[in-house]
Amino acid sequence: MRLVNARPSRGAAVALAALPFLAVGLAYAIASAARLAANPADKLLPSPSQMAASLYGLAAVPDKRTGDLILWSDTAASLGRLAAGVGTATAVALVLGIAIGFVPRVRAALAPLVAVISVIPPLAVLPILLIALGLGEAAKITLIAIGIAPVMTRDVAQRVAEIPAELVVKAQTLGANTWTMVVRLVLPQVMPRLLVAVRLALGPAWLFLITAEALASESGLGYRIFLVRRYLAMDVILPYVAWITLLAVASDFLIARLSKRAFAWAHPREAS
Repeated sequence: MRLVNARPSRGAAVALAALPFLAVGLAYAIASAARLAANPADKLLPSPSQMAASLYGLAAVPDKRTGDLILWSDTAASLGRLAAGVGTATAVALVLGIAIGFVPRVRAALAPLVAVISVIPPLAVLPILLIALGLGEAAKITLIAIGIAPVMTRDVAQRVAEIPAELVVKAQTLGANTWTMVVRLVLPQVMPRLLVAVRLALGPAWLFLITAEALASESGLGYRIFLVRRYLAMDVILPYVAWITLLAVASDFLIARLSKRAFAWAHPREAS
C-alpha cells in the first residue's frame, strides 16, 4: 500500500495527534530539570510542580487585597471583552456582507471602503482608539471589532456573490422581493460560512484582546501576563498562556459543533 493511501484508524489518529504534545512536554521537562539542577533559583523554566502551585494559588486562593479568585476574575473579564468584540464584528459582517454581496449599489458604494479598511493594521489604530475612547472597555472592544470585522465582511460578501444566479432568478420568477430573497435564500446560504469566518477570526481577536489588555487595563488575562513579567514570574505566565490556548481551542470546538448541528447540510463529509 502506498503511503498516501494509508489512513490511520481513529485510535491511531488520536495517538498521532497526541505525540507532538507529549514530545514538547517531555522536552520542556528535561530542559527545566537541567536548568533547576544547575540553579535552583532559576525562573526561566519553572518545573511543572511550581507552575501547578502558582496556578492553584491564582485559581483557588482569594486575593488578599480584593478577595477575588484571580484566574477566574481575569478569565471572566477577558471573555466578556472577547464576546462583545467578536459579537459586534459578527453582526456587522453579516449585515454589511449580505448588503455588499447581494445589492449592486451597496457593493459599488461600500466594497472599496471595506477593502481599504481591511488592510489597515488594527494595532496602528489602537493609539487613536485610546485617545478617542479613553482607557475603558469601549476601546478594547472596538479594537477587536475593527480588527476582524472587515475581513469577515469581505468573506461573507464573497460567499453571497457565489450563490448561483439561477437561484436568484428562480426566486424573482416566483415573485420574491429583495427582502424575501435575503431572508429565505441568502441568509441560509451564508450562515455556515459566517461561523467559519468567526472561527478563523478567533485567533486575531485573541491577539487584539491581549494587546489591548497589556496596554490599558486593570484586569484580564493579558493584563496579568504583562503585570507579572516584571518579576520574571514564568510560573504564572506559562500557565496563563496554556489557559488562553485551552479557551481558544474550546471556543473553536464549540463553534464547529454548533455549525455541524445547526447546518448539517453544509458538512456532508462529516455527516456521512
